[in-house]
Amino acid sequence: MKILEEALKRGDSTLSEHDSKLFLASHGIPVTREQIVKTEEEAASAAAEIGYPIVLKGSGAELAHKTEMNLIRLDLRTDGEVREAFKSLKKNSAVKEVLVQQMVKGDRELVVGLTRDPQFGPCVMFGLGGIFTEILEDVSFRVAPLTQWDAEDMMEEIRAKKILGAFRGKPAVDKKIMADVLISIGKIGLEYEAVKEIDINPMKILNGKPVAVDALVVLNNKKD
Repeated sequence: MKILEEALKRGDSTLSEHDSKLFLASHGIPVTREQIVKTEEEAASAAAEIGYPIVLKGSGAELAHKTEMNLIRLDLRTDGEVREAFKSLKKNSAVKEVLVQQMVKGDRELVVGLTRDPQFGPCVMFGLGGIFTEILEDVSFRVAPLTQWDAEDMMEEIRAKKILGAFRGKPAVDKKIMADVLISIGKIGLEYEAVKEIDINPMKILNGKPVAVDALVVLNNKKD
């Protein structure tokens, strides 16, 4: 995979959010519509093409903690708001480029991930996402490779499994698509030794279908 190869050659410890999503999308995992831009005009054009509302984020492999760095601008609804947000982000010297991203609304936030256990190897994680991941620790794990049954069993195992059903007038989560995501994450762990961790958080639900809103691929390179 070219994205991985180039990042490893540079000695990067992570892929940028955008490259992480490109990598995941190449393995069938649904991600947000988004574009990388370098100028205010490009940002305005990308926002119009993707469709409002829009999110702007500072982008780069070294910007893994964008929330803490105040590098996210949410719910932008006009050309003027996008331009102002772009200029605001560019005031930070660490921001070399900006991610213009579809804003996915929804109350349900899930987390999907990959870790490497010293004994068992690549393990897939699934559970409640967003701010609740660390607070409630409502997650399940399976050792890769996963079968369809394994993936569905993971969804049944979390305490808050009712969140996957019809919720506040919204349709139930398409468990077949979610299972395919979990299976794909396991396959990545088995196929790419250079992938140390994957963190998709949050994965939101749009019209019953999961979409990776934020993602980070951590690399196992010579510097680690």
